[in-house]
Amino acid sequence: MKTPQPFAAESERPAALSGHTGEDDADGTFSGVSPSEASTTELGPTGRPIREIPEPNPIRGHGPAKVLSLCNQKGGVGKTTSTINLGAALADYGRRVLLVDLDPQGALSAGLGVAHHDLDQTVYNLLVEPRASIEDVIMRTRVDGMDLLPSNIDLSAAEIQLVNEVGREQTLFRALHPVLDRYDYVLIDCQPSLGLLTVNALACSDGVMIPMECEYFSLRGLALLNDTVHKVQERLNPRLQMAGILVTMFDSRTLHARDVMNRVVEVFGDLVFHTTINRTVRFPETSVAGEPITSWAPKSAGAVAYRALARELIAGFGKGR
Repeated sequence: MKTPQPFAAESERPAALSGHTGEDDADGTFSGVSPSEASTTELGPTGRPIREIPEPNPIRGHGPAKVLSLCNQKGGVGKTTSTINLGAALADYGRRVLLVDLDPQGALSAGLGVAHHDLDQTVYNLLVEPRASIEDVIMRTRVDGMDLLPSNIDLSAAEIQLVNEVGREQTLFRALHPVLDRYDYVLIDCQPSLGLLTVNALACSDGVMIPMECEYFSLRGLALLNDTVHKVQERLNPRLQMAGILVTMFDSRTLHARDVMNRVVEVFGDLVFHTTINRTVRFPETSVAGEPITSWAPKSAGAVAYRALARELIAGFGKGR
């Protein structure tokens, strides 16, 4: 399996960044250690020393946006949950964020309380109608600084309609281009497949984040996704970088989860985010509530973890934004 190179920030990405230590560390405290202390300090879930992630610096003005696809051909690994909550955490740190629902199931839209089945204008219209305006599709969410391009089942027809179009892999980029200067981050929630919609997302992205559950079949699927990322890099989008692998639904009590985690870190090294997302009943509750966990249960371990992920992403991806 080829191992893609990590992205480079304005300065070199910190060698080690903080991770979430478990369901009990809801206060969000992290410990900073020096390399000489690593042998005696507490290790995080990824097997690396827990490090402090600095608070992001305030920004002056917004844009141009860094585009990040959350992608995995395996379903049920936390792509949508991570898109919503990472976006909300970035917005909490003063970043302007646009979420793009690129899954015909519309789970991202539903997770933000949008009655997506009743919408007249969605991402589908932007992809298949040359005169569709992105201004007519963008919706505000309940989170200040975070907007949404919604989707519904209409999007399932887009791949068939685009297949004979010239430059079909760049259709999403052409749709997003007019508003990229307005945002700091664009997060694209991809469908669980490696079809034309996902290729569109990768072709317009600066980075790809891979959420994965800590179980054997998710580990096997990384090889196929890794190969797809390399092909897009070589043929469509040379600037595409690996933003990182995010371990979700982690349960440190099981030997299997710990073994898979060790294997992922062994193969991908610092491409694995130090932050991990533990299993919690809070996430299904937020889906019903239609809002992110950072506002639904702001002191919960899940909210703490996604804030840590946002700080880690800002520190290593986006040149300090």
